[in-house]
Amino acid sequence: MEFDPDIVIRNLPKLLDGARISVIAFALALGLGAPLAALICAGRMRRHGFLAALAGGYVTVFRVIPEAVLIFWMFYCLPPLTGYTIDGLWSGSLALALVSAAYLAEIFRAGIQSVPSGQWEAAKALALPRRTLWLRVVIPQAARLSTPPFINFLTELLKGTTLLATIGVADLALQAYVLGAQTFRYMEFLTAIALIYFVIIFPVARFAEWMEHRLAASTR
Repeated sequence: MEFDPDIVIRNLPKLLDGARISVIAFALALGLGAPLAALICAGRMRRHGFLAALAGGYVTVFRVIPEAVLIFWMFYCLPPLTGYTIDGLWSGSLALALVSAAYLAEIFRAGIQSVPSGQWEAAKALALPRRTLWLRVVIPQAARLSTPPFINFLTELLKGTTLLATIGVADLALQAYVLGAQTFRYMEFLTAIALIYFVIIFPVARFAEWMEHRLAASTR
């Protein structure tokens, strides 16, 4: 079977609309997951107590449950439990957000723990207020150290949005499957979405590598 690029060009608007849905799902998952991750990170920074145990339990649970299973659970089980209808985009994005929060919380925590102990001791010696310690000393350094793994995680999150096709969300992956079924030209459409994801993700991945190299060079 010969590869026919014309059929992809004719259906490019549908693929781009699917890409738009994928980006929306990515933005929702990140927008909901990142603030939750910050709260969980705060709990994880505590050594003892209920909040520390709760945050640790959350990270353990949501790093173990497969994303696809959680997406199915949110889509099929959450509406009967809450009494509210939740569409596929929101339920899938919420599932990805819950998983993202667990991973991002660990990335944030690792960044904070990477701040040299001398910085903490110097801040205590200067009797800096706790707010100043975090806003002026810890967070800027932790953010710098967390940037490469954070950007790498963004690429994984974007790839994870393809799972929303399993619950009927018309993202880029589902559009390719539907068009392939309608035209019996799966090779063209699956190749096309692979290229689209590559164009989106490759620059982000290279930027993460550049940040890692720059950070390594600055700490030598």
